[in-house]
Formats: sequence, C-alpha cells, structure tokens
Amino acid sequence: MSAPPTGARTPVVAVVGRPNVGKSTLVNRIFGRRMAIVEERPGVTRDRLELEADWRGRPFRLIDTGGVTERGDVLERKVSAQALRAVREADLVLFVCDVTTGITAEDEAVAQQLRRLGDRVLVVANKADSLRQEMESFELVRLGFGEPVAVSALHGRSVGDLLDRVVERLPVLPASAAATPVGDEEGDDRAALGEGASKAGAQAARPVASVAVVGRPNVGKSTLFNRLVGDDRSVVHDVPGTTRDAIDTVVETPDGPLCFIDTAGLRRKARIGEGSEYYSLVRSLSAIDRADVALLVLDAAEGVTHQEQRLAERVDAAGSPVVILLNKWDLLDTEARLALARDVEDRLGFLDYAPVLRVSALSGSGVHRILPAVRAAIEAYHRRIPTAQLNEAMKAIQAKHPAPGARILYAVQGAVDPPTVTLFATRRLQPHYLRYVEKQLRERFALGPSPLKLRVRLRGKS
Repeated sequence: MSAPPTGARTPVVAVVGRPNVGKSTLVNRIFGRRMAIVEERPGVTRDRLELEADWRGRPFRLIDTGGVTERGDVLERKVSAQALRAVREADLVLFVCDVTTGITAEDEAVAQQLRRLGDRVLVVANKADSLRQEMESFELVRLGFGEPVAVSALHGRSVGDLLDRVVERLPVLPASAAATPVGDEEGDDRAALGEGASKAGAQAARPVASVAVVGRPNVGKSTLFNRLVGDDRSVVHDVPGTTRDAIDTVVETPDGPLCFIDTAGLRRKARIGEGSEYYSLVRSLSAIDRADVALLVLDAAEGVTHQEQRLAERVDAAGSPVVILLNKWDLLDTEARLALARDVEDRLGFLDYAPVLRVSALSGSGVHRILPAVRAAIEAYHRRIPTAQLNEAMKAIQAKHPAPGARILYAVQGAVDPPTVTLFATRRLQPHYLRYVEKQLRERFALGPSPLKLRVRLRGKS
C-alpha cells in the first residue's frame, strides 16, 4: 500500500482499531466537544466521521472510523471496509488499542492489515488512567509499530503528548497553507486537555452551502447520499438505523461546492432509547437546523406515513428550503404513482412550495435533477428583492385582487434565509389573502423552492 500523495492538501489522520477501544472518545477529546457518538457497546460508530482539526498551527483532517473486525455479519464487514478505506487515504494512522485488555486476536488482525503502511502507523495505548497502566502499555511494542503513546481519552491524560507526536509525523505543508499557531504555552494546552476543554483549535466553519439528507429509517437516504457524492461514504445495508451519526462530505459540483450531510433515520420518540439512539436524534435535528437545504427522502412504495408528516413539519419549522424526493419511484406502477401523488398533495400540503422529484437512488434514475433543484432553492433562500421592485409588485397584486376591507400601503424585505417580507397594511389581512400574496410573490420573483415569511404591521388609513 503506497503512501498517499500529499502536495498542498491538508494531511489526513485516521483513527482505527478493533471495536470498543475508545476511538470515538479519543476523537471527541481531540476535537473538544462531543462530535462522534460514544457508547459502551461495540459497533456504535458505523460511518466515517471527518473533522477539520488544528494543533500548534498544524491543520489536519481527523477521520473517526468504525471498528475493524474480520468476524461479524455483512454490515460489520462493510464497516470494516470503510475503516480500511480511510486507512488507505491517510498520511498517519492512529492504531488505538485498549491497554487494560492487552493485545487481543482482533488487535493482531488489525495490525496485520496495517503493517504494509510501514512508518505511517502510531500505536495509541488508550485507557491508561494510571502510571501502572502506562507501564503496561509497552506490551504493545510487540505489534511491530514502535513505542506506543499511552493516553486516557476519557480523562484527557497525555492527549497533548499524542498530538505533539501526530504533528511531528505529518507531511510539511507549504508556508501559504500553514495555519496561524493556536498558542505557544505547552503547559496551558495540556492542562486544558486534561480538564476536558481541548485546545486543538478544531474549527467547524462551513464555507459552502449545506444540504441535509433526512428521512425516517431505511428509505434509502445513505444510498442516495453515496450516489450524490459519488463515493461509498455511508455504510448501506438493509437494516433500519445503519447510519447513527450525521456524516458531512463536501462535493465539487459544476455550480461550486456543496456540503452533503447524511443523517440518521428519525424515528418516533416512543421508539428512541437512550445512549447512541438519543444522540443520533440530536445530531440529525441539529443537521436539519444548520442546513441551507433539506432533501426529504420518502419511500415511494410506502407512501407518506404519519411519521413522515411529523418529520416534514419539523423540517418546515427549521425555515430552510425543502426538496421532496420520492425514492424507489421505479418500483411503482401507474395506479400506485397516481395514488402517491394524491397522498403527497393531501398529507404534505403545507410544503406545496417544495419541488417534488421522482428518483431511484439505487439505479440513479432522476438523480440528475436533484442538484439543479438544490441550487435553485439556495438561490431563492438567499434572494433579496429591491424595495422598489417589491412595491411595484404589490401594486400589481392588489390591482389584480384587492384585499377585502384593507389595503397594503407598502412592503419591505427585512431579512433573507428565508426571505421575510413585512407588509404595512391599513387593517388585518385575511389568511386566504396572505396565501394569495405569497403565491404571487413566489411567481414574480422565482422564490418557489424557498419558504417565504410574510409579516403584517398595521398603519393608519391614508
């Protein structure tokens, strides 16, 4: 396995190991806040989670992976394949082991996979909560990757030392690509890590528009996600709940970069337990709230369920544009397609502004229409209408259909994301008239895919 090309790109650090050795806990400690889902149960991390981090002015991309195992079912083998794929892309691999259990047969199997990487592997002896356990970590030398670094990811012990070793072994970036140093006081950095407030300087800035792929479990979100990004990034399996975390991937498109977020399937609260399921829900809802566009994926073969109505309401409440995707459309006959169209119109009528696309994530049919719809939604979401044009439109709208017992004096757009228009009127406007005004404004200013908020303020008659 040859070394990956470096050039001026940000170096990549992959965190790998057998299940339940504390990989995600280490990633959370480095990043400084709970980003990966952590639970005392093997197999919780199923997808790769990539984070931009920085230590002492050295930026790097940190990849958390699922556990590598040669045993298990089809899903576990897919998770292992994802982890090994991250290894091939990495400039440095952190091979995490559990010092309290010593070297296991699974550790040996992982080591066998990593030996071809040569000096690109650094062994991390995790759960070294005491000096005695730190001394026991030297047993890991037998894995063949040199002296391990003993840490306690849970308590932050020696994580600063580990990061020092990491940046020492990363390829040197050109001066123009180097980041500004975060700090110079070594003691302060390590003390902060020990207290649980990482000084890694990792930033979660989102310079590109983000698109959240949401839906209930097993409707094909991850298959669609992989189709959109052109890479098998999320583990796809026919068991509901495979994706437990929100996975971000920036993709270059003909219209510029987009950040796609694959989320865990959202289930009814009554079916959500504690631990990883709870954090999956929190992460998915957070992804909806921060997204510029939401792709609401429905299983066309099952129609619009009550659960999907509630989810659609939650997406609509977030205030971002929505594109409805009827996945598995190719499985329906003509009669079923007509019934589904009526179902969408009836149950999702409050999203009547959202475009509805018929697609098949598995075959790729109709997927080419998604990016244009996303771009149109983003443009409408950020659109600002000049006041003169807005008021000219309001005059034409009222001339065509005057407001019953009231008159709109003028209008201003007070905000974008989504476009928000304040109408100054002589009297309260009826809901049906506001719907008429909204529809007219959508048509005149091409705001179709984006929510449009109308606010009314009363002014004296003139």
